[in-house]
Amino acid sequence: MNISNLRQRLLALTVLLTVGLSVMADSFTLKGKIVDEDGSPVELATIACVDQGKVAMASMKGEFSIQLQSSDSVKVTFSMVGYKTRTRTFHRPKGTQTVLMTLYPLDALQEVTVTERRRQTTATEQLDIKDIKSSPSSTGNAVEELIQQQAGVSTHNELSSQYNVRGGSFDENFVYINNVEVYRPLLIRSGQQEGLSVINADMVERIGFSTGGFEAKYGDKMSSALDITYRRPQRTEATVTASLLGASAYFGTGGKHFTMSHGLRYKTNRYLLGSLETTGEYRPSFIDYQTYLSWTPSRRWTVDFIGNISDNHYDFNPKDRETSFGTMEDVKSFKVYFDGQERDVFRTLFGTFSVARHFGDSSTVKLLASAFHTKEQETYDIQGQYWLDDTQSSESLGVGTYMEHARNYLTADVQSLKLMASHRLRHHDLEAGLTMKWEHIKEQSREYEMRDSSGYSIPHTAERLDLIYTLASRNTIESRRTEGYLQDTYRWSSHDDETFYTLNYGVRFSHWTFSGETTVSPRASLAVVPRWNHDVTLRLATGLYYQAPFFKEMRDTTTVGRQTVVTLNDHIKSQRSLQFIAAFDYRFRMMDRPFKFTAEAYYKALSNLVPYNVQNVKVTYYGENLCSGHAMGLDMKLYGEFVPGTDSWLTFSLMKTSQHFDHASSSKNFPLPTDQRFAINFHFTDYFPGTERWKMTLRLAYADGLPFGAPHRGIEQQNFRAPAYKRADIGMSWLAYDNESRSSAFTLRKVWLGLDCLNLFGISNVNSYYWVTDVTNRQWAVPNYLTGRQINAKVTIEL
Repeated sequence: MNISNLRQRLLALTVLLTVGLSVMADSFTLKGKIVDEDGSPVELATIACVDQGKVAMASMKGEFSIQLQSSDSVKVTFSMVGYKTRTRTFHRPKGTQTVLMTLYPLDALQEVTVTERRRQTTATEQLDIKDIKSSPSSTGNAVEELIQQQAGVSTHNELSSQYNVRGGSFDENFVYINNVEVYRPLLIRSGQQEGLSVINADMVERIGFSTGGFEAKYGDKMSSALDITYRRPQRTEATVTASLLGASAYFGTGGKHFTMSHGLRYKTNRYLLGSLETTGEYRPSFIDYQTYLSWTPSRRWTVDFIGNISDNHYDFNPKDRETSFGTMEDVKSFKVYFDGQERDVFRTLFGTFSVARHFGDSSTVKLLASAFHTKEQETYDIQGQYWLDDTQSSESLGVGTYMEHARNYLTADVQSLKLMASHRLRHHDLEAGLTMKWEHIKEQSREYEMRDSSGYSIPHTAERLDLIYTLASRNTIESRRTEGYLQDTYRWSSHDDETFYTLNYGVRFSHWTFSGETTVSPRASLAVVPRWNHDVTLRLATGLYYQAPFFKEMRDTTTVGRQTVVTLNDHIKSQRSLQFIAAFDYRFRMMDRPFKFTAEAYYKALSNLVPYNVQNVKVTYYGENLCSGHAMGLDMKLYGEFVPGTDSWLTFSLMKTSQHFDHASSSKNFPLPTDQRFAINFHFTDYFPGTERWKMTLRLAYADGLPFGAPHRGIEQQNFRAPAYKRADIGMSWLAYDNESRSSAFTLRKVWLGLDCLNLFGISNVNSYYWVTDVTNRQWAVPNYLTGRQINAKVTIEL
């Protein structure tokens, strides 16, 4: 019995050894190093054997090791974003195979489809711009419309390119173009007045966007940073686009030492404004020219210049308006007949000049000089005679007249000088900057509004005639800001090269001569790629962020004898936000296509807040630091190839905000004016069956309504909430002509024909409210609806 058992055990051991040796014989180890053309290691490159479903990642030194099964031929791909993908075939590999793989940069002359997105290891996400210009657009500002579809970002006005980020106002968002901050016009109060943004989508190479927890190199704003990099064309190219909403032309050319690009844009939203309930003669005209020149006399020097000229006009002669509102059981009708006109002009000039000195491949010193000038005027005299009726009983609830008057003029000049330095070590990317800004702003404003309801001016007094609203402002400010930052990005891995870390830390300081305030802003973020799954990235970020006051925040209003006077508050402080962010990124493949899921939870402790009201896109501040509060929420995004070869994404956001007056007798909490409790965005791209010449893009938005209340009252009285914003836009593009192989410049390459349906379901979204008073002194909020369903046709020619 014992001998029999011994024989069975020996036989089983022999079988196991045979199987083990067979498995070992059928497997091999592939190891080596991945470098670029200069011999420097390519960090975090991807090594994949698709046939076996095996993937590995190179270390910070470019080294890797992966266990694979042997066969007649084993194909292994080596890839990294920004480099050409290489494939190596191993024939009957055994034992340990060692390779040195060189990856070469992408050829700028080739059209490249990126199938794997760069891993996000900081708070700034790099957005894909491949199909940015083919999406349906109502503003003509493709970059901002892309931003509006991101998680944590909200907008409630398709006529405006402005956006809110995680409860912040429009003014809390930074925009940089090639390391220089850019500005918007200051007197814009409605989406109808907005022209073309300073960002020209035809000239954009990269878009970096952060919704919070961003690095110290980005300035003193509390909500977001948008980092735009213009490209240097490597060949002669041109694009012409025309549609019912405007036209644009782009030309670029480049050689070994000199590149230049020019963009000319024209926009008129007269056709779109024709779908508004207020009829009349709309004559908007917006024109913009930009140029980007880059000269590289040698590898040590780079000289760049960016120039922008913008001339925007908005002329409006209203005629009449009829609005029905209320419930199905209680419908009210509001009719207005207008007399008067509005004439607005916004002219801006922007230029930046930079000189960079390169010390080898790892060190750069750059000096940038920039200037911004804007001259704006907003003038209108509009009188309206209105009737408010109950449609069911035909009872007249109110009859009256109102008149609105404004003569607002503003001139602003901002000059800056910025010195930047960067140095790259083996594991560190060091960067520092020092900026001086000189600001000169001059304002002269006069506004008033008269309301006459049923023969009585509101507010009614027996002794005199009072207006419901008057404002006078005449102010000039000259100030200087000094800003600086120092930051480091430190990348390292564990001893076994299985866990990867990226730590960004830095500090920023600022001093403003107008108020004498000095702020210090420490910031840090950590990203970890854990050993248990290299497709997962865990991110943490925190920092103390300041919102440096600009002209609008410091305008303090004082009402004496029913006359509102604006003065500049020289004791105002920067608003403050202490932010905590935890994020989870997961890259995976489904249906053999790449996807990425991102979730970010955040909490912002807000103090020294300057409360404000929002009417349309006009933000009116109290001019004093009066409030404290918080914003918290969760943002989620699923991005990937829902259809092979296309990019689509779905975002879902939850948010809750609260604020209170610091020195009020009661501790009543009330939401921020941008308290959007939830938002869903869906961007979907598809091809028609059987062909890639027909492409369809669908954009869906569903966002919670914002708080509002009666005008000329405190924000704590905003007890109502507007209906949810719901919108669907669909665009179809047909590649009518395709000739990628060209032998000379200005050969016709592609012709795209497009047809967009804006507001596909014709939903009447509410932008703001106009308040009227009936005969019983009861106020009614009459909704101001946005645009209806419109068709836009466009053609794009690429040379």
